[in-house]
Amino acid sequence: MRLGVLDVGSNTVHLLVVDAHRGGHPLPMSSTKATLRLSENIDDAGRITRTGEDRLVSTVDEFASIAKTSGCGELMAFATSAVRDADNSEAVLAAVREKTGVELEVLSGVDEARLTFLAVRRWYGWSAGRILNLDIGGGSLELSIGHDEDPDVAVSLQLGAGRLTRDWLQADPPGKRRVAVLRDWLEAELVDPVKELNTVGAPDLAVGTSKTFRSLARLTGAAPSGAGPRVRRTLTSSGLRQLIAFISRMTSSDRAELEGVSIDRSPQLVAGALIAEAAMRALQVETIDICPWALREGLILRKLDTEMGGDLVVSTR
Repeated sequence: MRLGVLDVGSNTVHLLVVDAHRGGHPLPMSSTKATLRLSENIDDAGRITRTGEDRLVSTVDEFASIAKTSGCGELMAFATSAVRDADNSEAVLAAVREKTGVELEVLSGVDEARLTFLAVRRWYGWSAGRILNLDIGGGSLELSIGHDEDPDVAVSLQLGAGRLTRDWLQADPPGKRRVAVLRDWLEAELVDPVKELNTVGAPDLAVGTSKTFRSLARLTGAAPSGAGPRVRRTLTSSGLRQLIAFISRMTSSDRAELEGVSIDRSPQLVAGALIAEAAMRALQVETIDICPWALREGLILRKLDTEMGGDLVVSTR
């Protein structure tokens, strides 16, 4: 079957079209992205602005049409942190449904963590043992650990790279003192979640998912995306510390000139690196593997497992 996955995130809207069947490897056919920075279109009352809503409606409508003309029999459409946390999320979802015919399903942070963990488990297999997964988004940080396809512990924290950039690192470059203060704050925020994760035991494999981890790994020497998804890519704590010392002194525009960093992501790269560093330090992880599969693939796999019976599926117009 040909499936479309429409992902409304804090920074981008992403449509992934795949050919897939149960028990098989989902084969990507096309990928379409639009940068909305929805999390920046939140007013002082915590509501998505009219401009943000209009841009979201327009983009979802366009991408639903692309999915239909691409031959998708099903469109799985979901939204994460930016829509989930907005005070007017129900009204925004209603507007999208009325004007586009697409029913956006809002995933909880824990659902994000569990579905991403499923994708990671399928990528590495049972031989990986107990897996610890870290996923940094624009609005939240998801952490999960377990032996099976469903993690034993999954937590979601409001520690996304975009969120912390807006709240902590408005100056460009942010400055040594501000970076130091954010480091201390992150350490305190992670104490209780890490205690919960540690009750499961030490991981056999630590994994990082998300664009943030891919960019950080690339900047510390990992192979470029052109080398293919099966090349092993890692991020080390020592490499990350050196990278932070370098990029925290740069302006956003200078960071955008680095290989593997887009102009859309460069403003939040420092915050993302600090989140990764804090999580790895708190979890006593020296090296993480970068997994090419994440939330979208987890949704596809869960859909295939339930034989077309997933609750997250809506039809294209």
